[in-house]
Amino acid sequence: MKLHIIDEAERCLKCKKPLCQQGCPIHTPIPQITQLLLENRLMEAGEILFANNPMSAVCSTVCNHENQCEGHCVLGRKSSPIHFSSIENFISDSYLDRMEVPKIEKNGKKVAVIGSGPAGITVAIKLALAGYKVTIFEERSKIGGMLQYGIPEFRLSKSVIDRYKKKMEELGIRIRPNTVIGSAIVIDNLFRDGYSSVFVGTGVWRPKAIGIKGESLGNVYFGIDYLRRPEAHQLGEKVAVIGMGNVAMDVARTALRHGAKEVTLYARGKRISASSHEVSYTKLEGADFVFGKAIESINEDGPMFKTSIFDENNKVIGYEEKLDQVEADSVIICVSQAPKNKLVLTTDQLKTTGKGLLLTDENCMTTHEGVFAAGDVVQGANTVVHAVEEAKRAAEGMIRYKIGRASCRERV
Repeated sequence: MKLHIIDEAERCLKCKKPLCQQGCPIHTPIPQITQLLLENRLMEAGEILFANNPMSAVCSTVCNHENQCEGHCVLGRKSSPIHFSSIENFISDSYLDRMEVPKIEKNGKKVAVIGSGPAGITVAIKLALAGYKVTIFEERSKIGGMLQYGIPEFRLSKSVIDRYKKKMEELGIRIRPNTVIGSAIVIDNLFRDGYSSVFVGTGVWRPKAIGIKGESLGNVYFGIDYLRRPEAHQLGEKVAVIGMGNVAMDVARTALRHGAKEVTLYARGKRISASSHEVSYTKLEGADFVFGKAIESINEDGPMFKTSIFDENNKVIGYEEKLDQVEADSVIICVSQAPKNKLVLTTDQLKTTGKGLLLTDENCMTTHEGVFAAGDVVQGANTVVHAVEEAKRAAEGMIRYKIGRASCRERV
């Protein structure tokens, strides 16, 4: 692996205007990192990566590199792009365990972080390094959010999350597992108990129903629920997956690895929203893809489809009259997710969009004073790196907010 990443780093042209960096949602300084690697300055490169993206050890594994950094590399126009994901993973993985936690002067302020997914972890680390006393409230037994319970082990080793937990504890971050905010404890209680601000990074864990007959049957599951504990489900040999996003790809591959013999993904149109790499892996593992099938209902025998009619631009313009019954032991619906509404129901002034996503301003503060939010709970289901990018802005907004309030008190 070492020879491989050095070969890749040596191929980097060190462009004056690096398109790879522009293509990265978090603007990783790729030419600088590759040069530091070639100069054997591994820890310095790791420090820069971590400062820019605390979740770089994760993003280097699960990011959609083909459409981001690597997809923008100029070398990719005529040959293969620099595989920066391999370089980043090698550096970040090495740095994470060897990173020395600096001696931090505490500022006496407490912040609460609700949710420990990519956004929550990022905010917690950034604020801890800035001197704040951070407590994370996680409703499940383990931290990680979608990293822990939504991305399969074969795509992301859960051991990396354990390593993050250890590093966070070294930073003095307290973690309260199995604690739901919006139940026995509500956001107002956090302010009562001295937290100067609150961050919400609870993600999108409520699966969206299609609204068709049969969704409550015993042979029907939702993708995000299935991925949380696939071993608890008895799917049978033939599985129908409704949807062709990244979650659907994870579901299909997981089902095949847990004993299903035939897995077929269905889509109403001809478009696949998942990344091409994930689609390729899903096909390699044996899943089939069927287009032009709009689900009408589900019964004990499997899904019932309408067959789409397309125009010359492959746009669905109607459906055939005859319905198509497909036999399947189980049906897994993967059409998107939305946030749970416990926080909104128990917190005055916390407003949402029509889709249930939290409304925020340019500083990532919600409509509730002192409550900030970022990640999927604001954007809707998105990638890890997009959650991290917004969480960095939220952390900066929280620091400015506290400084602003302190200045106001001093003037008074």
